[in-house]
Amino acid sequence: MCKVIAVANQKGGVGKTTTALNLGVGLADKGNRVLLIDGDAQGSLTISLGYKEPDRIEVTLATLLSEIMEETEPSISEAIIHHAEGVDLIPANIELSALEINLVNAMSREVMLRSLVDTIKSDYDYIVIDCMPSLGMLTINALACADSVLIPVQAAYLPMKGLEQLMKTISRVQRRLNRNLVVEGILLTMVDCRTNYAKDISQLVIDTYSDQLHVFDTTIPLSVRAAEISVEGASIYQYDPKGKATAAYRTLTEEVIKHA
Repeated sequence: MCKVIAVANQKGGVGKTTTALNLGVGLADKGNRVLLIDGDAQGSLTISLGYKEPDRIEVTLATLLSEIMEETEPSISEAIIHHAEGVDLIPANIELSALEINLVNAMSREVMLRSLVDTIKSDYDYIVIDCMPSLGMLTINALACADSVLIPVQAAYLPMKGLEQLMKTISRVQRRLNRNLVVEGILLTMVDCRTNYAKDISQLVIDTYSDQLHVFDTTIPLSVRAAEISVEGASIYQYDPKGKATAAYRTLTEEVIKHA
């Protein structure tokens, strides 16, 4: 059975793409069939996997969703890219921005991505969706088709406060579109363990949410090497195999598998 995980937070710069990439590759390293879906018009996940000019890719997520809106057979086999690190990718580019605008007037607009995922999930053990940094229609689509949502949160005050709006959105999706959606967990990222500030924020997240939600035991340390992987076009396992962030993502992968 395939598990669909949306990696979401409307706040940018909290490690969503890095988490989606390294969780996906980590799951593949454990022998799972993994599909990554880039749900961001900036193509951050696509770029991070080494495809430096996503706007030149002809068949992307926007193509597939447009075909579903037009009730034609989606060109799935043409869209999927097989990456050297053992994961498949449905890429994204700037065309996704126009597609999101068109979705507003489409029938069944919140479940277009679910229609796509339902046609391919039998081929995979895990599908990981990297959501854009907003609570727009594409993020709603991701939540509507996901089994769970993993929420990366930077260990800082403002990103932590932004969790409140995200949790309200998740609750609305659970009530109206996807009763089976659960929160996979809150993942603290960019944690600078040398500072009391980061420790205080981490404790605040635990105190505020751990009674209602799973807060991962794993935290992702602040790491220059982790920030560099988008330039290198490889996962952190390949780029910095002995680093602290790499060890943290391995542990996160094991936590996710344990809760599957």
